[in-house]
Amino acid sequence: MLTRRHLRVKVMQCIYAITQSKDDSLDKQEKFLRLSIENTYTLYLLMLCLLRELHAMALHHDMHDSKKYMASATDDFPDKKKFVNNRLLLQLVENPLLNEELKRRKIKGWYLNQDYIKIIFKEIVSNRYYSSYMKKEEGSYGEDKNLIIDLFREVIAPNEKLYEFFEDDKLTWVDDIPLVNTFILKQLKNVKQEQSEQYFLPRLLKDEEDMEFARKLLSKTLLQNKVLEDEIQGKTPNWDKDRIADIDAILLKMAICELLNFPSIPERVSINEYLEIAKEYSTPKSSIFINGILDKLVKEYKSNGKLKKTGRGLL
Repeated sequence: MLTRRHLRVKVMQCIYAITQSKDDSLDKQEKFLRLSIENTYTLYLLMLCLLRELHAMALHHDMHDSKKYMASATDDFPDKKKFVNNRLLLQLVENPLLNEELKRRKIKGWYLNQDYIKIIFKEIVSNRYYSSYMKKEEGSYGEDKNLIIDLFREVIAPNEKLYEFFEDDKLTWVDDIPLVNTFILKQLKNVKQEQSEQYFLPRLLKDEEDMEFARKLLSKTLLQNKVLEDEIQGKTPNWDKDRIADIDAILLKMAICELLNFPSIPERVSINEYLEIAKEYSTPKSSIFINGILDKLVKEYKSNGKLKKTGRGLL
């Protein structure tokens, strides 16, 4: 789920937190980093729980409608239980491995925040995709899947109330929301009717090396802070660190640290990664500024033998 770029962003967030709080405890920041990474998976599971809660609310409404004597909007639907019987939703609701994982992580879903479920459910039943789907008497797994994809993309992912809820709950979730939503959409598009139950429980990291990469990048950047600052100042004679955006300074230090301490990652890969992060998280001109300094440093490191790279490396 998380790529090396996402891990670099997590490290950047940790270092930024230090600059704002003036708390330079390495142990504390390493714990924060690990928790931030782990919380990404919690957010992912909460979004799956959201789909399950929507199914539960649809089931409740269906049972309520069946006891009504007055006509309702659902009377126009040939099969009122069609959404409740949506095969993709049932894959989530009836997944024993997902149930076990939620229980193991003590994720109790949305029972204390049902107002959010009600808001989204109301938007869903008034959505054109839902109406079109419910007016068809019969359907296939493909149609069931396409409905959930369309509703997730148009109703759930851009919901501002959900965004505010996650923003208030966990600090790092603000940056994780687009990542998790994109990942879930990809999963929904690729899921098959006869999919294994493990499918909705992907690995958070590719392997333990990724976690070690993030931990090492954080610790070495923090421990070598003065040295890294001197490296930057040497390439910008008129450098006034108070005038450089905090994020730019952090990204520069991380990039230099990576160039010098991670021999398996090619210098071009490192530079490109930090330029992309700068475009997303810093000022419009940051990537140009960062690229200029890193290009000078790479040439210098190559000439004096400080840049030692082996292997192809990974993003």
